[in-house]
Amino acid sequence: MTTFHGPVEAEPGVLVHSRRDREVGAETWLVLAARDAREARKEWSAYGVALLRCGTVFSAVRIPADIVHAAAGTADRVKVAAYLETALDGGPCFFDGSSQAFYALTPHSTARRWDVPDTEALGADFFLGVPATTISDPDPRCAAWWVVPIDGPAALCDPDIVRWLVQRGRIRRSEAAAEEAGEDA
Repeated sequence: MTTFHGPVEAEPGVLVHSRRDREVGAETWLVLAARDAREARKEWSAYGVALLRCGTVFSAVRIPADIVHAAAGTADRVKVAAYLETALDGGPCFFDGSSQAFYALTPHSTARRWDVPDTEALGADFFLGVPATTISDPDPRCAAWWVVPIDGPAALCDPDIVRWLVQRGRIRRSEAAAEEAGEDA
């Protein structure tokens, strides 16, 4: 059996890249944000996560899990992942169990103009533990995994879509709190 690992021509003039090709491309692009690319790759291999500097090739918007769960209407991991895949239009997002937050990767300039309550955009001077591109489920090496994997170099979330997601989650969270308060009365 012959295994081919390069791009495939789906129809004349259209190349299709395998998921692994896109992971490698995304990884190569992400390590541009590392102090030392070789060290970042070693950290991903050993620990499943590497510290990358925000505000260089990407920014990250930290969204508390309760806001994402409210937006999705569930805390079920699989259902939240499916919701985020659609809501973020395929933009990359990972979950960090240590901080109980989701991190949507956005263009590097996002942090300079981000003003959405209950969230924080991490830009220049922030270092973020980013999971290896191959980790898309809980992993014993680290507390972070890709909920919506990065699909290739510079494939980032649209900040306006992230803003919409957060606003939807905040509204649904407020509605649930008001409904709960009404039931308690």
